[in-house]
Order: sequence, then structure tokens, then C-alpha cells
Amino acid sequence: MNANDILTAVNAGEDKDWEFKSAKGGLPGSVWETYSAMANTDGGVIVLGVRENDGDFEVQGLDDPAKMEKDFWTTINNRGKVNTNLLANSDVSIVAVDGKPVLVVQVPRATRRHRPIFVGQNPLDGTFRRYSDGDYPCSREEVGRMLADQADQPADCEILPRFTLDDLDKRSLEQYRNRFASRSPAHPWLKFDDRGLLEKLGGWRKDRTTGEEGLTVAGLLMFGKDEAIRDPASVPQYHVDYRERLSDDPQVRWTDRIWPDGTWVANLFQLFERVYPPLVVDLKIPFQFTALRPGQTTTTPPPDFFQRHDETIVHEAIREAFVNSLVHADFRGQGGIVIERYRDRLEFSNPGTLLLGIEQVLKGGVSECRNKTLQGMFAMLGYGEKAGSGIDKIRQGWASQKWRWPMILEQHRPARVRLILPMVSLLPEESLARLRSVLSDNLAGLNGREVQALVTADVEGAVTNQRLQQFCTDHTADITRLLQDLVAKGLLVKEGYGRWASYRLSERLAGSRHKEEETPDTTLGDSRHNEATPVTAGQAPDVAPEDDPTLQTIAEPARKQKRLDPDEMQRLIRSLCQGRFLTFRQLATLLSREPNGLQRWTLRPMAQEKQLVMAYPDTPNHPKQAYKSNPDWSAK
Repeated sequence: MNANDILTAVNAGEDKDWEFKSAKGGLPGSVWETYSAMANTDGGVIVLGVRENDGDFEVQGLDDPAKMEKDFWTTINNRGKVNTNLLANSDVSIVAVDGKPVLVVQVPRATRRHRPIFVGQNPLDGTFRRYSDGDYPCSREEVGRMLADQADQPADCEILPRFTLDDLDKRSLEQYRNRFASRSPAHPWLKFDDRGLLEKLGGWRKDRTTGEEGLTVAGLLMFGKDEAIRDPASVPQYHVDYRERLSDDPQVRWTDRIWPDGTWVANLFQLFERVYPPLVVDLKIPFQFTALRPGQTTTTPPPDFFQRHDETIVHEAIREAFVNSLVHADFRGQGGIVIERYRDRLEFSNPGTLLLGIEQVLKGGVSECRNKTLQGMFAMLGYGEKAGSGIDKIRQGWASQKWRWPMILEQHRPARVRLILPMVSLLPEESLARLRSVLSDNLAGLNGREVQALVTADVEGAVTNQRLQQFCTDHTADITRLLQDLVAKGLLVKEGYGRWASYRLSERLAGSRHKEEETPDTTLGDSRHNEATPVTAGQAPDVAPEDDPTLQTIAEPARKQKRLDPDEMQRLIRSLCQGRFLTFRQLATLLSREPNGLQRWTLRPMAQEKQLVMAYPDTPNHPKQAYKSNPDWSAK
């Protein structure tokens, strides 16, 4: 961490990943809440020696930085103050900023075995997480999920008392046996009866310590009847939902839906059997030849010489993504399993947080699974990887079609992980055409990596170092230089700082896309929005939304409190956007918040959770992006 990064952060103000504290009177006690919050979320940077004055930040330095550093190390190693020290010596340093010393603490994301990181003696009272620019205490449920993830025993191998084989759907178990036999006809487990097969699979278990035996959570999830799975004594939060959204008609919510509507047994095996076929129905399957055996020629081919293979590497990739969403889910979390199919992408969303950080997931090679028994059940059918190579298989499938790389997103409150599989070209012709219309021959002067960065910013709304790492093997430092060069050329605009920096198209390039956007007819419920004519229900045409007394009254709690509980902030935003589109800048003014931070850490997650709809859903970073409350959303 260097002085320039810190100065940039100071000028931009606090956000989710940075915290500034004056520390004028010594090491502040609140630093430990921030340490806990950052470690339990995505990590971050704490800077001691920066003063806040009415929302602005100023480097004031420390009187005795060496003593401050010593006090910090003494306290963080005190188990009565903080339960775990995650820091290495290199994570804490004294840096001179404008000639003034500050203490910089770089907090890593804690692993599942270390979470929760808490202050004091009681995790239920001292565990925090980071939301927007504040530290907030975790609920008992959130702490409970972290503690459950610590366990060496997988969540799905828990024995369910008083559940029996009668709680299983016999047809599901029979179908599973048949699929298992077709893949491994001589497998020794096939000779066992249903209970015996369940024992081998982990669906039925005996605890050697207590002598208790019975059906496991995995056995019930995989083969159970609906009412048994959702029983309060098993997995009452269980829900699965497939939504197909292929219509251009805004009145059509989905063109197909598979959910527990009483017409089928909604266990995981039946979910996979029903949903996987429509996910791959439009994929092309090549006609292939079976290799000739010695002595055979094409004039006397074997009977199976001409055959159509059932799948491609893309099929395998989609199947891998599907199974991953099931075996990594926290089935006692909120929201359930949601699979959505669009014209240009597939999305898999499951409850729970990542057990590994996103960077480690993308690297592959390390396997951490929340439901290892379920993982084994699918593996016996040839589905799913157990060596941390699942993301590699997904990438290989997408690379074979030259589609844009998959994206993994993690959110909290509620905790969910979303995998997006774009089914569009790495270099869409319409995007290249827009760039050519502005750059003309200058586009030819850019190298392939630079063009890819600009196209990514155009298609996805922004580009980051981490995102480009998914497209190439270049070192992160080389990618940073590439992005900075594009900023210097006036092609990208930087937002944020350090490893959290993102880059969007400059107005010069973005303008070519804006010209293509049609002015929406807001009276017809168009999903887009023109900032010049904001739609505000009950507001006079000549009154700007940020000056509307009614909206200012709604937003007053946020203006009075610099740090507002995230749930309350979301409630205010939904109220402000009820029946109207408001731009992120208008909302920031009403709520007295920094615009980019509000959009990045609050508005976009709310849109991902379907609490809000975006005016420009295909361009999240659109300079005129606006948001409206989704009338179909309701709190779980």
C-alpha cells in the first residue's frame, strides 16, 4: 500500500473497503469492530491518522506512530479483545502521506475455519460485517451460519431424528439407481437394497459415538418427499425455482417455470432431472464418428460408427454449474435455489456465502464443499467435480464457444452466491461497431487486450483488473498498466482505488451507445429511463426529485445519520423509488451519500436481489442509470 493509493482513497471518502480513523487520542476501540467486519466480509484497509470533518477526510498524521503500531499488535494478540489474529507482519505498516505518518492495516478475508472473527468473548454479541461504509452487528442467524461452516462434519451428513425411509420418494431412489447402473453396471453397491444403497451413498448414517442412526439431511434433500423436506424439523427454508425468461413482452414474467407447485416431487434429484434438459435444449450437438478398430474400414464400419453423441463440453460446463449450485448451497439460508434462463445467459443462485474467496475460486485447485455427501451422490452419476476444477471445466466449455467468461458474485443480507454464464461473444460485433464509430482507424492501433478491456466495459458496464484476469494469463501489474494507459488515452474513466478500482467507458465512447438508446415511453412501463425527464409520481414537472419535499421527508433518516442500518437504508430506497425511476445521483443527493459508493454497494445489490429494476439493465454502469422499486418483490 503506497501513499498515492491512500491519498486517492482519502479524496474519494470511505466505502466498503476502506475505513479512516483519527486515532488522535490513542488506538480507538472501534478499530476492532471494523477489523471484525472486514474479516467477515471481503477484507479491507484501515488507516489510522485520517480525520473526518462533515463527510470530508483529511490526513492529520499520528504523534507517535511506532507506539500506535505496538499497541495495535499487543491488542490484536489479546484473546480477551479479539478472538483471532489474521494478520502477518507485512499487513501492518507506517506510511508517510504528504509528509505525515499514518498506520495502515490491510485486513484479509477470513477463511471459513476462522469465521466468525469477533470482539470480546461472545460471538453472538461481538461479530460484525461490512455494509457500504459501515460496520454492523451480525444477527444470531448469521453468526450461527458462520459457526456451522467451521465444522469439519459437512452440514448435509446430520442425522434427522424420527425421519424414516417412508419420508423418501421411492420413484426418485429407483430412478437414481437406474442411472447409477447405466453408468457403472458392475458397481458392487448396486447389489444392496434401498437402505443399503443409501448407507453407501451417505443418505443413511450411524453415529458411532452415540449409536444414533437414521436418514441424513443429504438423503432427504436428494430423494425426499416435499412435505418431509420442508418439515420444521428438517429444512423448512427449502425452496427450488427454475424461471425461463425468453419473451420480449414485458407483460410476460416468464415463458416457463418449474417450482414446487404440487405436480411433482421437488427433491434435488427430480429438480436436476426436470431442469437440466431445458437448460441445454438449444445447444448444438455435433455428429461424430466412433474410432475404427484394427482391421475395420469405412466400407465395413462397426454398427455404432455413425452416431450422435449426447453432449459437448458446453453441456458438461452447464451441468457442472448446476450441480455446484446445489452442493455448495446453505439450504437453511434464505431464498432457496434459483436457476434462470435468459436469451443471452444462464444464472444460478444459491443461499450461503463462498467458503473460499472469489479469487481462490477462480484460481481453482482447492475444493471446499458445504454438502460433501450430496457432492458424492452426484459424483456417482458422473456429475460434479471433487478436485476444485469445476470452474476450469466451466471455463473450457465457454472458451470452446468464444463466449464471455463466467462471473461469480457474492452478496450478504441475505447471503447468496450467483454464477452468471453469459452466452454472448467475447467481442460482440455491435460493441466493436460502436467503438469503431468513435475511434475509426485508432481502434486498429489498440492491441487485443486493450480492445477486450473496452468491449468488457461496454458490454458489462465496467471492467476491473480481476475481471480481465479471467480473460488472460497476464500478471495483475501488467493489467493495471493496461487499464491506466486506456485512462490516459481518454478511453476509460477510473472509479474507486487500489485493488477495488473499476473502469467505465469515457463519455466520449459511452456516448455512442447512449445515442442508440431509445427515449422510453414511461407511461407504458418501459424499463429504460431518460434522466432529462425523470418520472416521479405526484410530482410537478418543474420540480427536480432531489428538491421534492415529499421525497426529502422520506429520506430524512438517512440524512440525519451517517451510518444507517442496511435494512433501513434499503427500505428508504424502495420507498423513494416506489412508482418512479430515480437516478443514482438523485438518490445520493436525497440520502446524503457518495453517488458511486451508493450505486456500487447498495443499489446494484438491490437490483440483483430484484428489489429494484434498472432503467438500463444491460448497462449497469450507464451514466444515467436509474432505479425503480420492483412491485413483484417481497421480503422473505
